[in-house]
Amino acid sequence: MVTITVKKSGKLRVEAPEGGITVVDANGNDFDLSGKTAFALCGCGASRNKPFCDGTHSKLGIKGAPAAAQEEEVKNA
Repeated sequence: MVTITVKKSGKLRVEAPEGGITVVDANGNDFDLSGKTAFALCGCGASRNKPFCDGTHSKLGIKGAPAAAQEEEVKNA
């Protein structure tokens, strides 16, 4: 099972059993995730290690992340 958690900082924390997920670039090349069971994807676009989060968002003061809509909010949207 893969779990993606939207963190308050905007980064996306990905957790999966080793070998349970693949991250592919725009050219179809796999990123090396050997030995990783968790990592964070950049949600702000400022990371120097894209697509992975390197903490740059905190230096830029980027805050906030979407929260899951409650059922009532979805009905009224």
